[in-house]
Amino acid sequence: MLVAYLCIFRPEPEGGFTVTCPKLPPVVSYGETLEEAQANAREAIELCLEVMREDGEPIPPPDRDLASPIEQLVPVAAADA
Repeated sequence: MLVAYLCIFRPEPEGGFTVTCPKLPPVVSYGETLEEAQANAREAIELCLEVMREDGEPIPPPDRDLASPIEQLVPVAAADA
């Protein structure tokens, strides 16, 4: 079963996105594009959960399972006014 953890994607002034995961504080990642940031965040979450399991730490419940609807902002270029 796939589950999802909420991540915060913060645009950086020099470009790219820094990613944090409130339920998994050790997870901090970066990507030059939103797609790269999402992929890097996924990898960081998977590694964090793996280490937590190995260390016998409790795993925080996910924010949702992927059988539920997902809301996501889709950026588009603004039309000239």
